[in-house]
Amino acid sequence: MPASEANTSPQLGRIRQIALTVNDVPRAVSFYRDALGIRQLDIPAPPSLAFFDCDGVRLMLSLPETPNAGKASTVLYFSVPDIHAAAQTLAQRGVRFVDEPHLIARMPDHELWMTFFTDPDLNPLALMSEVR
Repeated sequence: MPASEANTSPQLGRIRQIALTVNDVPRAVSFYRDALGIRQLDIPAPPSLAFFDCDGVRLMLSLPETPNAGKASTVLYFSVPDIHAAAQTLAQRGVRFVDEPHLIARMPDHELWMTFFTDPDLNPLALMSEVR
């Protein structure tokens, strides 16, 4: 990229909102609010939308724009201080994990641990923990 273009490029900031497509908003609200314990935001919205606060990043749950829209998703990684305790608590609330918490990588100053699960619409989700 020429230097002149670099000076005019927009400065992207932190992610403020993530949209996740679900098939049943009330069922998804129950999962994210009750099973995962994420605070639902009181934002006036039609019944096809729901909003949650993920430590300053807004999560928007919405119905597909078109009924036959293809299923594409991204993985949401939730940071937790104790991955084993968090996974156990969520499992007791009915969250179904696809694996156990496991070591992903040894970094110079910490270990990275993860475990994966899905929401009722099979959107992939994960817990991650940086263990010092």
